[in-house]
Amino acid sequence: MKMKDKIRIGVSSCLVGEKVRWNGDHKQDKYVRQVLSKYFEYTPVCPEMEVGMGVPRETVALYGDIEKPRMISKKTQTDWTEPMEKYIKDRIDSLHSNDLCGYIFKSKSPSCGLGRVPLYSEFGSNKVKHGPGMFAKEFINSFPLVPTEDEGRLNDPRIRENFIVRVFSFKRFNLLLKEKFSLGKWVKFHTQHKFLLLAHSRKHYDELGELVAHAKSIKPSSLKEKYGSLFMEALICKTTPKKNTDVLLHMMGFFKKVLNKVEKEDILSAIEDYRSEILPLIVPVTLIRHQVKKYNIEYLRDQVYLNPHPKELMLLNHV
Repeated sequence: MKMKDKIRIGVSSCLVGEKVRWNGDHKQDKYVRQVLSKYFEYTPVCPEMEVGMGVPRETVALYGDIEKPRMISKKTQTDWTEPMEKYIKDRIDSLHSNDLCGYIFKSKSPSCGLGRVPLYSEFGSNKVKHGPGMFAKEFINSFPLVPTEDEGRLNDPRIRENFIVRVFSFKRFNLLLKEKFSLGKWVKFHTQHKFLLLAHSRKHYDELGELVAHAKSIKPSSLKEKYGSLFMEALICKTTPKKNTDVLLHMMGFFKKVLNKVEKEDILSAIEDYRSEILPLIVPVTLIRHQVKKYNIEYLRDQVYLNPHPKELMLLNHV
């Protein structure tokens, strides 16, 4: 299952350098624009521009009920709620054909913020709650499995690695869905992701294993829905040094009869230093990759855990 083309993801237009901000400027994010763009093809969206607010424009904010907020301009008190709601419905409908495998939102935006967006009790009030932007909320409701994150949180190496793992994993899952259904293909997909799942959530690992074990008695449509939901839910769970250490030690069991004493000691030492947070995860993973190739350990060779995303992104260097 190869991914030759760039992965399509949604992105707030201002983050890729489009001058759509209220003041006619952009909020270009270097990591999004210069690094991730080598692997992702973007579908830029700016709800404020596309709904007709124009540039430059008054700033808007959210008011009222957190479940059904109103979007009102701060100066003239123009109510954009109904036009925005109609736009969101139409735009979400159009995105269903885009095959998006992720979305990077502009933080704190009244339309695109994932959370921490100020919501005022009424116009002129200082009483503030926080919630999602109007567009981001509906996107998540419509595409619950699609990985989402805001650009500010991507500055955290662990959050960044987790998001990109989810994007690449969701793409692989989508490729599986597009193939003619075969139970053998599903077993192979699950087998290749076993250690990745274990590193994220033992609970989901066990549940997915049970699901695949009884797949013969489940309708294909039901299997796809249940597996996809559990699979993506598992990957939301963050990895930890303890979880990764357990996975690495589990992998060592496949080398029992082939490693010499020095090779074994080198890997175990690197795993312990990683567990103690002296070394990054890339060190023991690289050592295991090398031995997998050297001794042709077939089961480990195809494990996504050892190659979850392009090495050029250097994500395992920082976790």
